[in-house]
Amino acid sequence: MTAPMDAPESSQHADPEAVVAGAKNPASRSLRQIAWQRFRKDKVGMAGGIVVVLLILVAIFAPLLTAWFGYPPNQFNQQMIDPATGGVLLDPDDPVPGMLDPWGGIGADHLLGVEPVNGRDLFSRIVYGARTSLLVATVATVVCVVIGTVLGVVAGYFGGWVDTVISRAMDIFLAFPLLLFAIALVGVIPDGAFGLTGNGLRIGVLIFIIGFFNWPYIGRIVRGQTLTLKEREFIEAARSLGAGSPHIVFREILPNLVTPILVYSTLLIPTNILFEAALSFLGVGVNPPTATWGGMLENALRFYTIAPHFVIIPGLAIFITVLAFNLFGDGLRDAFDPRSSD
Repeated sequence: MTAPMDAPESSQHADPEAVVAGAKNPASRSLRQIAWQRFRKDKVGMAGGIVVVLLILVAIFAPLLTAWFGYPPNQFNQQMIDPATGGVLLDPDDPVPGMLDPWGGIGADHLLGVEPVNGRDLFSRIVYGARTSLLVATVATVVCVVIGTVLGVVAGYFGGWVDTVISRAMDIFLAFPLLLFAIALVGVIPDGAFGLTGNGLRIGVLIFIIGFFNWPYIGRIVRGQTLTLKEREFIEAARSLGAGSPHIVFREILPNLVTPILVYSTLLIPTNILFEAALSFLGVGVNPPTATWGGMLENALRFYTIAPHFVIIPGLAIFITVLAFNLFGDGLRDAFDPRSSD
């Protein structure tokens, strides 16, 4: 049972002019239609959404893009590197000692240049780094949403001692030193566990840490929304008709929580991307030679004097990705805000 609405008159005998006028009336449109029209007017949010879609496509089609525009991400191109300094030679075919390329080998063959010391293609590693970052952040966000939604709805709907226990658990998790715990846990994990080995195990541990310890953020939002919704008239009407708790939770409350969950998820993903990049930067994330943006930044700090592009490119990748998700999330939040006006 949803919120009651007045049944419209039959449109079979309606005046065509009235139908056209009703199509322009905001009251005759659904929430999704209104939100989409608001979002389309938000040029900044639309731009962020387009960048997010492009990033997802880049991550999905990373092997294809690498085959078309780059080289394998772990292929060494030592012929482009000066053995004395580790910098990128200005002309690999006719090298002159000390003549380094200030642009890091950027050209038709290497769209974003190459790494110093080993000469790996930066474009390929940025593309595969997007796959790693989005995989960890997206799956971890899904774990956060599932745990936070379940516990938030249970706490808000049932209240009493159930709400007290879950709320105190949220406070404990929010006070937990997550970064230090992640560094300690990832640093001592064995080479194989739970049927996983190598980077598969590392990625699984990262997803577990981020998802399991970040759920209180969305749990608090869901709990607050549930406390508000369970006092609404349509919930009381469902109870008066004999609906039980499972029906009310799954058919009445959860559909009305989709919008805040969706909006907050888009704002949580960039936070998780930064967390994964921070762990990789500290050397306790995904193991090399797998490409990660944080790992590339950690390597770049040792060569920023001879290869500044090696610092700028992965830094820009993280900055653009996080900014795009934040702008997209802000746009969705404004579009679904019932206090916004057309």
